[in-house]
Amino acid sequence: MAARTKSAKDRPSYRCTECGWTTAKWLGRCPECQAWGTVEEYGTPAVRTTAAGRVSSAALPIGQVDGRQATARSTGVAELDRVLGGGLVPGAVVLLAGEPGVGKSTLLLDVAAKAAGEEHPTLYVTGEESASQVRLRADRIGAIDDHLYLAAETDLSVVLGHLDAVKPSLLVLDSVQTVASPEIDGAPGGMAQVREVAGALIRASKERGMSTLLVGHVTKDGAIAGPRLLEHLVDVVLHFEGDRHARLRLVRGVKNRYGATDEVGCFELHDEGITGLADPSGLFLTRRAEAVPGTCLTVTLEGRRPLVAEVQALTVDSQIPSPRRTTSGLETSRVSMMLAVLEQRGRISALGKRDIYSATVGGVKLSEPAADLAVALALASAASDTPLPKNLVAIGEVGLAGEVRRVTGVQRRLAEAHRLGFTHALVPGDPGKVPPGMRVIEVADIADALRVLPRGRRAASGGRESDAAAAAGGETARDGVPSRRPAPAD
Repeated sequence: MAARTKSAKDRPSYRCTECGWTTAKWLGRCPECQAWGTVEEYGTPAVRTTAAGRVSSAALPIGQVDGRQATARSTGVAELDRVLGGGLVPGAVVLLAGEPGVGKSTLLLDVAAKAAGEEHPTLYVTGEESASQVRLRADRIGAIDDHLYLAAETDLSVVLGHLDAVKPSLLVLDSVQTVASPEIDGAPGGMAQVREVAGALIRASKERGMSTLLVGHVTKDGAIAGPRLLEHLVDVVLHFEGDRHARLRLVRGVKNRYGATDEVGCFELHDEGITGLADPSGLFLTRRAEAVPGTCLTVTLEGRRPLVAEVQALTVDSQIPSPRRTTSGLETSRVSMMLAVLEQRGRISALGKRDIYSATVGGVKLSEPAADLAVALALASAASDTPLPKNLVAIGEVGLAGEVRRVTGVQRRLAEAHRLGFTHALVPGDPGKVPPGMRVIEVADIADALRVLPRGRRAASGGRESDAAAAAGGETARDGVPSRRPAPAD
């Protein structure tokens, strides 16, 4: 299966027509006789054409092709099945990439043990660790199965030999950058080696109907290391993300030939291994008996999944001429924009000369514009030292003119907030169908949104002094939240 190495006769060479000096690459000036423009190519390999071969199987009308061979089989991990589109398809090759230490090996070892069975043996090949090290991890996370085979190899030919001996239904290779082919020049992890190893394993997977999970490294920029061709060759590309200091881990689909690419799987990494989180919103919330100033809840969409997240802000008097602006889990540019909008459109002047710290809870990263309104309210609440009403979520994008714009998936976000017990929501105009028992407050701009703060504290922070209930239409809802209109009917 290994590609034939090129001999010296097949490689083009360059020769100086003046002195006969030869080289493997073209140069503008001959270093031997110092003549310019005399280096020319010679010995170019002849162009070969491919003759028509014998057809192994006749082409069929697409309606007669048996699609049952591509039926997905569950991996035993529901969150991973969600991202894959139902499970692993026979013959599919999946590339899982992530930073070192994020938990890729732990997740795939758990998948290998749960997918193994009497009719579906699994082969786990490790090139980065010894077999005993993998065994210790398997004992810790409970990934022991009689039909899970383990091999520590870095030679491609030996790995292919293990496939002939075990005949697995699932192959896990950790990682593709550590395996090398003896037929190809270059160190393991190089472009030629990665391309050859991936190509050989893809051919073996298609021929045997074997699912393959490849682990890939990432560069400093977060991109998959190795040739870009690797991502085009495989069927599914997954990114494993997460802060190593937090418990939350996310698996995102970047490419998927068998399902959608907007699904996200949530996992929790702990001492006993890694487990899927069917309801991860609890990691992003802080349960308190009393409301605290500087906090606001929002609903973000991770793929198709709505997650309730908490935004926190803290403002203190600055001791230096240039106040600090520190963020964690939020984009610094978006927070700076919200500060400018609050000062100019919301008439809050107490933020310009204060140190401002903003963060999210649980390690979640909020990058979508739908969190703008929650960030702005958290900053305003911290500036006025006034807590927002309980059971309130804020959803909406805030523009530089102070307007609150509509975002996608408002109904899904409201349904998730209602499921978790939230009764009030600040949303842009025309939110659509609202869950029964939930009261929405439609806001047109940031000034309308700031009216949820108590009147006296808003005046102290530079806000308007109009009565909240009167500004909202004369009706005050429970928990001190003004309602702009009655709750819509079902």
